[in-house]
Amino acid sequence: MNAPSALVIGAGIVGLSIARALAVRGHRVTVLERFDRAVGASVRNFGMIWPIGVPNGAAYERALRSRAIWRELIEDARLWHDPCGSLHLAYAQDEWDVLEQYEQANRAMRPCSLLDRDAALARSPALVSEGLHGALFNQDEMIVDPREALRTIPAYLHERHGVEFHWRMPVTAVETGRVWSGTRRFDADQVFVCSGPEFEQLYPQLYAAAPLTRCKLQMMRLASQPDGFRLGAALCGGLSLVHYAGFQQAADVAPLRARYEAQFGDLIELGIHVMAAQNGRGEITIGDSHAYAHTHDPFDEHAINAKVLDYLARFARLPDPRVIQTWHGIYPKLTDGSSEFVAEAAPGVTIVNAVGGGGLGMTLSFGLAEEIVDGRYGEMRRAA
Repeated sequence: MNAPSALVIGAGIVGLSIARALAVRGHRVTVLERFDRAVGASVRNFGMIWPIGVPNGAAYERALRSRAIWRELIEDARLWHDPCGSLHLAYAQDEWDVLEQYEQANRAMRPCSLLDRDAALARSPALVSEGLHGALFNQDEMIVDPREALRTIPAYLHERHGVEFHWRMPVTAVETGRVWSGTRRFDADQVFVCSGPEFEQLYPQLYAAAPLTRCKLQMMRLASQPDGFRLGAALCGGLSLVHYAGFQQAADVAPLRARYEAQFGDLIELGIHVMAAQNGRGEITIGDSHAYAHTHDPFDEHAINAKVLDYLARFARLPDPRVIQTWHGIYPKLTDGSSEFVAEAAPGVTIVNAVGGGGLGMTLSFGLAEEIVDGRYGEMRRAA
C-alpha cells in the first residue's frame, strides 16, 4: 500500500513544522514555496523558543513539546543554539511585585527563580546596575538562529525523511486533492496551507470572515560583540511583563500597565516592548514594536527604532551598540484572543495560520503541527 501523500504550501516555520510532523509519521510530503528560500516572518524574529510567553495548561505543554522537537532538530541537523534561559528585569517596585507574583504562582510548574540584584548582575554582564531590584530567571527559554534554521531544516527534512521541496513555486489555486502553480499541477491526499497572510490570495472570502489582521513589527541587529562578550540569557525589560499572556495569567499587571501608560505612553501606543537575544556570531537582535492593520506602509520609522534603543539602554549596556541591520516583519494576527487559526477550507484542505498570536510561532509551531497531524487538535483546543 502506498504511503499517504501531502502537500504543504509555505516553507516558513509553520510549513516546516507540518511537513516534519507528516514525514515522521510516514507520509510522502511535498513542500511548495513561492520564493527561493523562506524570507518572511520566520526569519525576521529573535529566534527565541519562548515558553515563558504562554500561559499554563495546553499552551505551555505545546511549547514544551515544540522545544523538545527543536532539541531533536538541533542535534540531528547540527544547528547552533544557546539554552540560555531568560532574565526578566525589575528596576521599580511594581515590576518586582509582578515578578514575585509570577514566581509564587509558577514555582511548582516552571523552572523559574527570583534573583536579587547581585545574583542578577552575576548572570549577565550586560545589565545596568543602577536601580536594579532583581530579576526573574527562567530556564525553559532557548535561542536558535532563525536564518540558519530556516535555511538548514529543509535540507535536513529532505535528506532524513525524503521531503521534496519545490522553490519558486507560487501556488495559484487549491482544491481537494490538488494544487496548481500556474499550469503545473500537484496531486496529494491532503493539502496544508501554511503561507502566512498570503493565504488571503487563495481564500479571500475565508480570510475576510476570519478575525484576522496583520501585525507589523520593527527590529534591529547589533554588531558582533568583541572579546567573546555574551549576554548570558535573553534579556527582557519591564514592558514585556504587560505584553505576554504568561505574565498576565500569573500576576496582576493592571497597576504596572497603568504606570507604563502614564510614563511610557508613546511606547505603549507603538506596541513597544524591548528584548535582546544573541546569536552564535555574537550579534544581538533587539526589538520590537507592534502595529496592527490590514495594510501597512512599507517604510520603517527611524523614530521607532530610536525609542527601542533608548529603552534598551535603561537595562543593558553593550560593548558595541552599533546597529548593523534594520528590518520589519509582517505576520497574521488574530483579533479574538485565539492562539492560532486552523480551518478546513475544503475537504482535505487545512489552513494553519497566525500561530502564537504574540509572535510565538517559533515557540509553538512544532507542537501544534503534531496535534493537527495526529487529529488531537480539537481535543487540545477544548482543553485550553
